[in-house]
Amino acid sequence: MRPTLRPGDLLLIRYGARPRVGRLAVVRLPDRGLAVKRVTRREPEGWWVERDNPAAGVDSWLVGAIPDVDVIAVVAVRLWPAIRRPSGAD
Repeated sequence: MRPTLRPGDLLLIRYGARPRVGRLAVVRLPDRGLAVKRVTRREPEGWWVERDNPAAGVDSWLVGAIPDVDVIAVVAVRLWPAIRRPSGAD
């Protein structure tokens, strides 16, 4: 989920909360396990989720809409780090 999230970021999540368009959610991707994705819209089949970095990862463009039962939690807040280093400092 770069550039939004980076390795080491801690997330406060809410299990069972309803996703909202534009927010991040923890979803179970078919045959791939859990991932954090951005919710972009509601479809009849479930939630359409996308990655923030189009060059990497898997999203609904590859696996289709995510059913309600596979939306595990929503991200309430990123807790850490409070200060980010410039992206070239990794």
